[in-house]
Amino acid sequence: MAVLSEHSEGFSSSSTHGYTYDVFLSFRGVDTRHGFTNQLYKALMDAKITTFLDDEEIQIGEDLKPELESAIKASRASVIVLSMNYATSTWCLDELVLILEQHMTSNHIVFPLFYHVEPTNVRKQKCSFGDAMAMHRHRMEAETNANKRSKLAEKMEKWNKALTEVADLKGIDINGRKETEVIVEVVNDIYNRLRISSRSPVPQLIGMDNSINFVTSWLQDASLHTTNILTILGIGGIGKTSLAKYVYTLHCHEFHTSSFIEDIGKRCDAKASGLLDLQQQLCDDISKTTSILVNNASIYTSKIENVVSRKKVFLVLDDINSLDQLNALLGSKAFHPGSKIIITTKDAWLTESCALFKKNFKPNHLKHLLEGLDDTGSRKLLCFHAFMSYDPNPGYEELSDKLVKYCEGHPMALKETRNGITNLIDRGLLSINQNNKLMMRQLIQEMGRYIVCEESPNKPWKRSRLWCDEESFKVLKQKKGKGNIRGLTLDMRMLEKEKLRGSVELKTDALSKMDRLMLLQLNYVQIRGSYENFPEELRWLCMHGFPLKSIPSDLPMENLVALDMSYSNIESFGVCYSNSQLLQKRQKLDGYCLKDKRVLGSLKILNLSFCEQLISLGGFDELPALERLIVTNCIGLREVCESIEQCVQLVLVDLSYCIKIEKLSRIVCVLKKVKTFLLEGCNLGES
Repeated sequence: MAVLSEHSEGFSSSSTHGYTYDVFLSFRGVDTRHGFTNQLYKALMDAKITTFLDDEEIQIGEDLKPELESAIKASRASVIVLSMNYATSTWCLDELVLILEQHMTSNHIVFPLFYHVEPTNVRKQKCSFGDAMAMHRHRMEAETNANKRSKLAEKMEKWNKALTEVADLKGIDINGRKETEVIVEVVNDIYNRLRISSRSPVPQLIGMDNSINFVTSWLQDASLHTTNILTILGIGGIGKTSLAKYVYTLHCHEFHTSSFIEDIGKRCDAKASGLLDLQQQLCDDISKTTSILVNNASIYTSKIENVVSRKKVFLVLDDINSLDQLNALLGSKAFHPGSKIIITTKDAWLTESCALFKKNFKPNHLKHLLEGLDDTGSRKLLCFHAFMSYDPNPGYEELSDKLVKYCEGHPMALKETRNGITNLIDRGLLSINQNNKLMMRQLIQEMGRYIVCEESPNKPWKRSRLWCDEESFKVLKQKKGKGNIRGLTLDMRMLEKEKLRGSVELKTDALSKMDRLMLLQLNYVQIRGSYENFPEELRWLCMHGFPLKSIPSDLPMENLVALDMSYSNIESFGVCYSNSQLLQKRQKLDGYCLKDKRVLGSLKILNLSFCEQLISLGGFDELPALERLIVTNCIGLREVCESIEQCVQLVLVDLSYCIKIEKLSRIVCVLKKVKTFLLEGCNLGES
């Protein structure tokens, strides 16, 4: 399974073919504006079907507004809601005439909806339609101006003909049906006939026919009125995400609501709040609203459970690697019947171990294992990337066959790469995520980790990098780390405490011999001893959940480029001065801060987010290189020292949800070179 390329077919957007809108909505406001038509409009927009709806009430007897005429001509299709009072409006009737003219001359697609009226009454102008036409006829006959009377008579002839024609078109009779069901049918019909799905680039896959057919058949099977879960299994880079994305792009519109959450495992590993971010994304996607930011996974899970119990949803959860992720994103309550969930993972046991399967109402579950490409598919993929064709260039046949055999059908290995980050991105080995971060593809990451493990398969302390929490803990506990280690990560929350023997407290002298250590993560670690044991060569230090109230003065930080102390008990950072005179006095007394040596002279990134005990933030005169200051959700923070104006390299300041911060406007004013201020959730009114 492999992505060959991305292509779009049909209409790539309305505007590409001279259209501004997909759909023009023609309706009688007094009948349906605040009910059926409003719900239909919202459903169309949610399905990314660009729809024109006139916001003004239409007055009888007025000529059709030029903007309405333009909107009809600029639309690919029209939905006509024929309700009881539709024909009483001359604007509605003029719209109908123009829509049918477009239908005859410009392939304009028409969707008539008979909203609690009989099609035969529309066709023959009986009942309310007959009464409306009689009213117009009476007004025409009462007109004393011969020219106006002639024009009205001409219009009435067109109106009568249009009503007859529209009733003869294939439409939907709403009588006796649930309006919500009709709306879903209308949206799906429009989606398919206008080929809306082709606007999203659909990955063209090689060697995937059987898998696509299997997943599509499962997805469209409505015989089981329960929740259906499909787990797509396979090694990293084999095409699980590509397959799921392909099917999702083509079929997501068939459900009430949908969401595709990509790179879950990687995004959770990247930062402590990663799972919360994913939950918020899922909530926003399926509820069609922007949720309020919360710092509690159980609250988000409850919100997700509430939505999925009421709506038929289609979810794709990509790259799941832990039960916590599944339980947080799916919850434990029943989904709406007909919902479909696709999970991609390398771990076959995960899905049926989640909370959904611990209840009496167990979902139906299927597994689909993705394996390598066959020789034909492998050869096509290799040749496409190497020669931009499905066959090798003359003279390269034997070499191509050897490469196909060597790669053993693995899609990522079959793609030829060139030097440079740009080319690596082009070839799918690196990517840039939504936060503009350079991300390594899973296959490349696993390859790198394999190489590191081979440095010393059975003695992790002899490797250059340690990322397995259990191994990192043992190396530190046994004080085996030496100068060969360049990077080490440890998150105590990832360890099963029942498997840990003895005390979980570590000592700082376990780091004393790691004199070449540059990257260090010690999240939620209990550590005792002098911090001067920390290596002086550290460039990146992350210590979430740091227990002390301040950063130890003996911690070597001269070479630190990034410091992340989020979720810690820190009460203050640096020394804050309330006016410039005191600041100048301190500078004279403590000249070392501003002369030859700066305590944090290399620091570019400082992150103190979710430090709820943090009250003041200062010492910026010691941070001349600071570029990014991230202090979100510090709910106790009141003061940011005016010395922050000395940080002339600052380009980003994030104070989101620091609800008690004072003198905010002053901070903004002195930082004139900052390009991005994030102040969501702050009390701007009192600043």
